[in-house]
Amino acid sequence: MLNRIQLIGRLTRDPELRYVSNGHPMAQFTLAVDRDFKNAAGDREADFIKCVAWRKLAEQVGQYCARGRLVAVEGRLQSRAYEASDGARRRVTEVVGDRVWFLDSRRAEGEAVPEAVPEGTAEAAPADGQPEVIEDAEASPEEANRSEEWNRGHS
Repeated sequence: MLNRIQLIGRLTRDPELRYVSNGHPMAQFTLAVDRDFKNAAGDREADFIKCVAWRKLAEQVGQYCARGRLVAVEGRLQSRAYEASDGARRRVTEVVGDRVWFLDSRRAEGEAVPEAVPEGTAEAAPADGQPEVIEDAEASPEEANRSEEWNRGHS
């Protein structure tokens, strides 16, 4: 079986970094990924894809990523169910990232942030021409020991 996902998009907001009850860092973020085609009105639409990173990768995403940053994420698609605080059973599908490439340079304070990925930016890279790459060498902790806190209400 094969379960690999590769995405290029812009963060819709700053990543949310937190430490779950077992002490592992976890970062959640959403990518706006342009579709390859335009709608009937001639506009390009985007999909908003939830992503999560664990451990050192989560800390690096929390430190170096911000709203509007162009990144590539490689990982696997995961669906899970949890019980919300109101008692309702909910399902979420997300990309569990194990590699993240920073495809643009960090933005200066006050610099304008594009709302979506402009056409032709998939090959964008920092000024030196090499994207920064971070990856998680370890398996994500939810595979070995999913914490109850995480299952209970984080969507």
